Amino acid sequence: MNKTYFLQLADYNVWANAKAISWLQQISDAQWEQDVASSFRSVRQTVLHIASAEKIWIDFWTKAAAPAFISATFNGGKHELMTTWEQASAGMRAFLMTYPEEALMHPVLFKYPRGGEAQLPFMQTFTHIINHSTYHRGQLVTLLRQVGFTGMSSIDLATFYRQ
Repeated sequence: MNKTYFLQLADYNVWANAKAISWLQQISDAQWEQDVASSFRSVRQTVLHIASAEKIWIDFWTKAAAPAFISATFNGGKHELMTTWEQASAGMRAFLMTYPEEALMHPVLFKYPRGGEAQLPFMQTFTHIINHSTYHRGQLVTLLRQVGFTGMSSIDLATFYRQ
Protein backbone atom coordinates (compact mmCIF):
# COMPACT_ATOMS: atom_id res chain seq x y z
CA MET A 1 0.00 0.00 0.00
CA ASN A 2 1.14 3.49 -0.73
CA LYS A 3 0.27 6.99 0.36
CA THR A 4 -2.13 7.43 -2.57
CA TYR A 5 -4.31 4.65 -1.18
CA PHE A 6 -4.45 6.30 2.24
CA LEU A 7 -5.25 9.67 0.67
CA GLN A 8 -8.21 8.01 -1.09
CA LEU A 9 -9.40 6.71 2.28
CA ALA A 10 -8.99 10.19 3.78
CA ASP A 11 -10.99 11.67 0.90
CA TYR A 12 -13.68 9.06 1.46
CA ASN A 13 -13.81 9.89 5.17
CA VAL A 14 -14.18 13.63 4.48
CA TRP A 15 -16.92 12.91 1.90
CA ALA A 16 -18.86 10.46 4.11
CA ASN A 17 -18.60 12.74 7.14
CA ALA A 18 -19.86 15.69 5.09
CA LYS A 19 -22.87 13.63 3.95
CA ALA A 20 -23.62 12.59 7.54
CA ILE A 21 -23.27 16.19 8.74
CA SER A 22 -25.71 17.33 6.06
CA TRP A 23 -28.26 14.88 7.50
CA LEU A 24 -27.61 16.07 11.04
CA GLN A 25 -28.28 19.65 10.01
CA GLN A 26 -31.82 18.57 9.11
CA ILE A 27 -32.80 17.03 12.44
CA SER A 28 -34.33 18.82 15.40
CA ASP A 29 -32.63 19.34 18.73
CA ALA A 30 -35.05 16.80 20.20
CA GLN A 31 -33.96 14.18 17.63
CA TRP A 32 -30.30 15.10 18.29
CA GLU A 33 -30.67 14.38 22.03
CA GLN A 34 -33.34 11.62 21.95
CA ASP A 35 -32.44 8.53 23.96
CA VAL A 36 -31.95 5.51 21.69
CA ALA A 37 -30.69 1.97 22.14
CA SER A 38 -27.19 1.68 20.68
CA SER A 39 -23.53 1.85 21.64
CA PHE A 40 -24.13 5.49 22.62
CA ARG A 41 -27.35 6.88 24.05
CA SER A 42 -28.11 9.47 21.36
CA VAL A 43 -27.23 10.80 17.94
CA ARG A 44 -25.27 13.53 19.74
CA GLN A 45 -23.23 11.04 21.78
CA THR A 46 -22.43 8.99 18.66
CA VAL A 47 -21.25 12.07 16.74
CA LEU A 48 -19.21 13.17 19.77
CA HIS A 49 -17.52 9.77 19.84
CA ILE A 50 -16.61 9.87 16.13
CA ALA A 51 -15.29 13.44 16.27
CA SER A 52 -13.34 12.75 19.45
CA ALA A 53 -11.72 9.65 17.98
CA GLU A 54 -10.72 11.40 14.76
CA LYS A 55 -9.24 14.30 16.72
CA ILE A 56 -7.33 12.14 19.21
CA TRP A 57 -5.60 10.24 16.41
CA ILE A 58 -4.29 13.51 15.00
CA ASP A 59 -2.95 14.24 18.50
CA PHE A 60 -1.25 10.84 18.61
CA TRP A 61 0.25 11.23 15.12
CA THR A 62 1.59 14.71 15.89
CA LYS A 63 2.81 13.64 19.33
CA ALA A 64 0.72 16.34 21.01
CA ALA A 65 1.86 17.04 24.55
CA ALA A 66 -1.61 16.48 25.98
CA PRO A 67 -3.77 14.33 23.68
CA ALA A 68 -7.39 15.14 24.48
CA PHE A 69 -10.42 12.88 24.32
CA ILE A 70 -12.91 15.66 23.76
CA SER A 71 -15.76 13.26 24.46
CA ALA A 72 -14.88 13.58 28.16
CA THR A 73 -15.05 17.39 28.25
CA PHE A 74 -17.14 18.69 25.35
CA ASN A 75 -20.07 20.87 26.40
CA GLY A 76 -20.78 22.71 23.14
CA GLY A 77 -23.85 22.63 20.98
CA LYS A 78 -24.76 20.76 17.83
CA HIS A 79 -23.23 23.28 15.42
CA GLU A 80 -19.96 23.44 17.36
CA LEU A 81 -19.69 19.65 17.47
CA MET A 82 -20.29 19.28 13.74
CA THR A 83 -17.65 21.96 13.09
CA THR A 84 -15.22 20.08 15.34
CA TRP A 85 -15.96 16.88 13.42
CA GLU A 86 -15.43 18.57 10.04
CA GLN A 87 -12.13 20.03 11.25
CA ALA A 88 -10.92 16.69 12.56
CA SER A 89 -11.81 14.95 9.30
CA ALA A 90 -10.04 17.63 7.23
CA GLY A 91 -7.16 17.61 9.71
CA MET A 92 -6.60 13.90 9.23
CA ARG A 93 -6.33 14.43 5.48
CA ALA A 94 -4.09 17.48 5.86
CA PHE A 95 -1.76 15.57 8.17
CA LEU A 96 -1.55 12.70 5.72
CA MET A 97 -0.72 15.09 2.86
CA THR A 98 2.53 16.05 4.60
CA TYR A 99 3.31 12.63 6.05
CA PRO A 100 6.23 10.96 4.25
CA GLU A 101 5.34 7.78 2.40
CA GLU A 102 8.48 6.11 3.71
CA ALA A 103 7.15 6.57 7.25
CA LEU A 104 3.92 4.60 6.78
CA MET A 105 5.36 1.74 8.85
CA HIS A 106 6.77 3.98 11.62
CA PRO A 107 5.28 3.23 15.03
CA VAL A 108 2.69 5.51 16.61
CA LEU A 109 2.31 5.50 20.37
CA PHE A 110 -1.28 5.89 21.57
CA LYS A 111 -3.21 5.83 24.83
CA TYR A 112 -6.47 4.08 25.54
CA PRO A 113 -9.26 6.23 27.02
CA ARG A 114 -9.48 4.03 30.11
CA GLY A 115 -5.72 3.81 30.60
CA GLY A 116 -2.81 1.94 29.12
CA GLU A 117 -0.90 2.54 25.95
CA ALA A 118 0.25 0.65 22.88
CA GLN A 119 1.80 1.27 19.50
CA LEU A 120 1.08 0.27 15.93
CA PRO A 121 2.52 1.31 12.58
CA PHE A 122 1.06 4.57 11.27
CA MET A 123 -0.65 2.79 8.35
CA GLN A 124 -2.53 0.53 10.77
CA THR A 125 -3.63 3.43 12.97
CA PHE A 126 -4.84 5.36 9.92
CA THR A 127 -6.75 2.37 8.59
CA HIS A 128 -8.17 1.80 12.06
CA ILE A 129 -9.62 5.32 12.40
CA ILE A 130 -11.15 5.19 8.92
CA ASN A 131 -12.76 1.84 9.78
CA HIS A 132 -13.84 3.15 13.20
CA SER A 133 -15.56 6.18 11.69
CA THR A 134 -17.26 4.02 9.04
CA TYR A 135 -18.55 1.64 11.72
CA HIS A 136 -20.04 4.44 13.79
CA ARG A 137 -21.47 6.28 10.77
CA GLY A 138 -23.35 3.03 10.09
CA GLN A 139 -24.72 3.19 13.62
CA LEU A 140 -25.60 6.83 13.02
CA VAL A 141 -27.78 5.80 10.06
CA THR A 142 -29.70 3.40 12.31
CA LEU A 143 -29.99 6.00 15.06
CA LEU A 144 -31.30 8.60 12.64
CA ARG A 145 -33.96 6.15 11.47
CA GLN A 146 -34.90 5.48 15.11
CA VAL A 147 -35.45 9.20 15.74
CA GLY A 148 -37.57 9.53 12.58
CA PHE A 149 -35.12 10.84 9.97
CA THR A 150 -35.05 8.90 6.71
CA GLY A 151 -33.44 11.33 4.26
CA MET A 152 -30.18 9.38 3.97
CA SER A 153 -28.31 8.07 0.97
CA SER A 154 -25.53 5.55 0.56
CA ILE A 155 -22.17 6.47 2.08
CA ASP A 156 -20.47 3.19 1.19
CA LEU A 157 -16.90 3.26 -0.08
CA ALA A 158 -18.06 1.82 -3.41
CA THR A 159 -20.51 4.70 -3.77
CA PHE A 160 -17.68 7.15 -3.13
CA TYR A 161 -15.46 5.44 -5.73
CA ARG A 162 -18.26 5.56 -8.34
CA GLN A 163 -18.77 9.31 -7.94
